Amino acid sequence: MWNSYIKGFHAYLLLERSMSPNTIEAYLRDIGKLVQYLEIRRSEVVATLPEGQPTPPLPGPGELVLTDFQAMLKWFNKLGLDLRSQARLISGIKAFYKYLLVEDILLTDPTEMLETPKLNRKIPEVLHFDEIQRMLAAIDHSDPLGLRNRAMIETLYACGLRVTELINLRISNLHFEVGFIKVLGKNNKERLVPIGEEAIKHIGFYVEGVRQHQKVKKDSENILFLNRRGSKLTRIMVFLIIKDLAKLAGIEKNISPHTFRHSFATHLIEGGADLKAVQDMLGHESITTTEIYTHLDTDYLKETVLNFHPRNVEMRGHSRRPTVDG
Repeated sequence: MWNSYIKGFHAYLLLERSMSPNTIEAYLRDIGKLVQYLEIRRSEVVATLPEGQPTPPLPGPGELVLTDFQAMLKWFNKLGLDLRSQARLISGIKAFYKYLLVEDILLTDPTEMLETPKLNRKIPEVLHFDEIQRMLAAIDHSDPLGLRNRAMIETLYACGLRVTELINLRISNLHFEVGFIKVLGKNNKERLVPIGEEAIKHIGFYVEGVRQHQKVKKDSENILFLNRRGSKLTRIMVFLIIKDLAKLAGIEKNISPHTFRHSFATHLIEGGADLKAVQDMLGHESITTTEIYTHLDTDYLKETVLNFHPRNVEMRGHSRRPTVDG
C-alpha cells in the first residue's frame, strides 16, 4: 500500500513540482522514516497479542490522525533527533499529505495542525561533524591523559553511550575481533553496540601507551578508562574534560557527554540509517525487549554503523585493529 503511494509522490515531485533529485530524495527519506516508525509501533503491539493471533496490517496514510504524528515526534525526540531534523521530517510528511489531497486520494489532511513540539526537556545541542573534528584536534596527544581523552570521545561518538556507560566500560566487554562492545545500560540491561575502526584504534593507543603502565587501584582492574590515580573516572570528570575541549576548539554550544549521544543518533538517522537499529544501539526500552540477545541482528547493527556513521565513512579504508590486553 505505502509503496504505491510513495511511487506516486515521487512522480508528483519530479514531474509536477520539478524538484531537484536531492530534494526529492530528502522527501522520500522522510516518508521512509514515517513508515519505519509505523512498523516499529506495530511490532510492539504484536508482542502483546496472544499467541496465534494474526498480525494487524500496517495503517495506511488515511488511517493516521494528528495524535499518531505527535506520538511519532515524541518517539524521535526520545531517540535523540534534534529540533532542526524534526522540523525537516515534518516538512516532508506535510508535503506528502498535500500530494494525497491534490490527487484526491484523501479528503482531509491530518498533518494540518502538526507543529514541532515545544519540548519540556531541552535536548542537548547536536554537534556538526566538523565540530567534533575540531574537538579531537584540540586534544594534546603528547599528554598521556590526552590519549585517554581521545579514546573516550571517539567511543562516545562511535557508540552513542551514556556517560555512566562510558565510565563503567570494562576491558572484558571489548570484543574488537567482531567489532562490538558490550554495554551495561539502565536497570543493568546489557546490549551489544558496534564500534568503529577509529575508536578501536585510539582505545588501543591508550591501552598500550598509557593504561598498561598505570598502577591500578583495587576494584578498577577491569575498568577501561582510569584517572591518573588508577581509579574509575567520575561522571563530573568526563563533563569537565569535554567542556574544556569545547572551549579549546572554540565551540560555544552547551556541550556535555550526552551531546555526543544525540549527535550519534542524529547523524545516523539523517544519513538514512534504520530507525530500529538506532533504537537498539541506544538501548532505548521497548515493550518488545525482553532479553537483548534474542532480538538483535548484530550483523545488521554493524552494517548500519559502517554505512551511515560519519566517522566510518570518512575513515573507510583504515583497517588496523590494535588488540587490548588488560
